[in-house]
Amino acid sequence: MGKPTGFLEFTRELPGKIAPRERVQNYNEFVERLSDTKLNEQSARCMNCGVPFCHSGCPLGNVIPEFNDAVYHKDWKEAYEILTSTNNFPEFTGRICPAPCESACVLGINQPPVAIEEIERHIIEIAFDKGLVQAKTPRIRTGKKVAVIGSGPAGLAAAAQLNYAGHLVTVFERDDVPGGLLRYGIPDFKLEKWVIDRRVKVMEEEGITFQCNANVGVNISVNDLLREYNAIVLAGGSTIPRDLNIPGRQLKGVHYAMDFLKQQNKRVSNRTVSGEDIMATGKNVVVIGGGDTGSDCVGTSNRHGAVSITQLELMPKPPGERTPYMPWPTYPMVLKTTSSHEEGANRHWAIGTKEFVGDSNGNLKGLKLVDLQWSLGADGRPGGFTEVPGSEREIPCELAFLAMGFLHPQHTGLLDDLGVEKDERGNVKAGEKAFQTSIPKVFAAGDMRRGQSLVVWAISEGRECARKVDEFLMGVSHLESKDASLPALAV
Repeated sequence: MGKPTGFLEFTRELPGKIAPRERVQNYNEFVERLSDTKLNEQSARCMNCGVPFCHSGCPLGNVIPEFNDAVYHKDWKEAYEILTSTNNFPEFTGRICPAPCESACVLGINQPPVAIEEIERHIIEIAFDKGLVQAKTPRIRTGKKVAVIGSGPAGLAAAAQLNYAGHLVTVFERDDVPGGLLRYGIPDFKLEKWVIDRRVKVMEEEGITFQCNANVGVNISVNDLLREYNAIVLAGGSTIPRDLNIPGRQLKGVHYAMDFLKQQNKRVSNRTVSGEDIMATGKNVVVIGGGDTGSDCVGTSNRHGAVSITQLELMPKPPGERTPYMPWPTYPMVLKTTSSHEEGANRHWAIGTKEFVGDSNGNLKGLKLVDLQWSLGADGRPGGFTEVPGSEREIPCELAFLAMGFLHPQHTGLLDDLGVEKDERGNVKAGEKAFQTSIPKVFAAGDMRRGQSLVVWAISEGRECARKVDEFLMGVSHLESKDASLPALAV
């Protein structure tokens, strides 16, 4: 390692952030860069641990100790090459990944783990600054044509890898610009959209074609794609949100979280916003759901100037640190405080929402809530719950967001027209190893196959799926794989 005693000499430090009161005045990213000295110290904390569990903690299998060593020696070209050998888009994961690699860091057993995610973000940004990120056009074209449907992280990763293999790749995106969830699901204060545009430009220079406003199954025929392309990759998102069918659901002021977030992302990008304007300004906002989407609603509502923001979670409050049921190196389900929570929100756990209360004009004016008492199973996980007698109450609320996760991809249009087999959860049925659907030339990856998941899993699925498509088209593939025993193509 770069400095064998680094983990004894330096503690974990993260970059500074613009103060909450200041950053809520705009939608810009607010995490600063580490100085050269601090970055050197943080990479030096990567210890000679023998078995780097961070590799298995990362769904991409990133070669973390090696790129940390390169950062310590300020060999930015080597660091960049090592990082991008397994990860097509470190600029995305370095900003919005929950860093399961850090949960598996050996140093994290009894110290704060290595700041892997921040080091990753710094490597790719320094690589762009130094001009190391260049378009890589394939040396040979196979003449095979592949259609990738969906331009989120899974679709972009599959497209990039298939292009490196020499195939002619067209990405179909139903929105007006590429990016999928990255573009319209994640607020700009977490991921500014120039980051996506910068990467798409590189991919276009590499020979990938992007066709936007292309809703396959609506304005583009599925049969035309099946005839024209040698293979198709389904890489759309899990876009059907979980609903809350309780009295008052039809009231004005009750919205799905993603409708709110997509509108605001369009406003920030100076794009046309369709439908009813959803604004939190001057309102009591309640976010139902304690995950990342709910957190994004909190941050956006703060920037709108909401009077109050309350976030409700059905499950009990997670512990502050690992329990015996969350042993290292598994990913711990502990309490998470996001940057949006730092900006202000009232958070409550083990709360059930009984009714949306409206006024005489059909507008939302309040929520009826009840406290829940959870029982714990033998594995330490919450089992069933009962309502706490006498705890029912009403709180003021003029705007409620449903942020309780997503069920499955949209079936009408593309999937129904294709007639691909679905699993019991409504996702496209495709094997974890083959990624092949019930139609031999059609493959699936990302949320469309595995359900709602992390951006790092989407990239991993896109890469692995691309390898299987390449094998299907050519009989053998030399694309990179997480399995180190498989051959790799330097791209």
